[in-house]
Amino acid sequence: MESTDLGLVRRLRRRHTDIVEPQTFRLLGQEWDLLPGVYAPNLTPSAALYAEWLPYPVDGAFCEVGCGTGYISVLAAQRGCARVTALDISPAAVDNTRRNADRHAVAGQVTARCGDVFEPLDAGDRYDLVFWNSNFVDVELPESSDAMLDRAFADPGYTTHDTFLRTVADHLTPGGRVMLGFTDLGDTGLLTRLAATHGWRLEPRRRAVGEYPDGELRYELIELVRR
Repeated sequence: MESTDLGLVRRLRRRHTDIVEPQTFRLLGQEWDLLPGVYAPNLTPSAALYAEWLPYPVDGAFCEVGCGTGYISVLAAQRGCARVTALDISPAAVDNTRRNADRHAVAGQVTARCGDVFEPLDAGDRYDLVFWNSNFVDVELPESSDAMLDRAFADPGYTTHDTFLRTVADHLTPGGRVMLGFTDLGDTGLLTRLAATHGWRLEPRRRAVGEYPDGELRYELIELVRR
């Protein structure tokens, strides 16, 4: 029998199968570009929640891991961040982010780079806020041609979370903050244990229940605080 989490990943993937050409969507009162193979944030209420909840560091530096379409990175620039870096392992997502930065005339503030977690950064890159809307579903994925898109939903064994927690402190300014987008479909116990291993504790900052096509989810903005 298929697990509930794997079933969710399959359903999320199916919702993207019709996206075979570049599209636009409307979110938070603005139009955004969406490319095939990139997660469509307009399919979930969490997109608007996290964008509104984040404490963007005005005149500071913001880094988004797993930027997807780049709408949050663009919003960070619009809301006063002087320097924004958008990271994603998917080349399509990086292209998508650059398109949205161009569309909203913030390409001079937003730099999009391709690579796994913080791999694309230089050793001296530091940020006042690092945000990751994490791929919270802990499930083994079958072989598929959609593997890159699946990584937007799932992190088998939380290996990517472990890497993030181990390395994020290397890219913070003094007093810099770290925040994760998470849901009750994620393994909070595993995340808590991994965080403690790397010297962090979890502090929920915002919560909301959102309607999803398959039911309700509790969305959380979690801050990582040094133990």
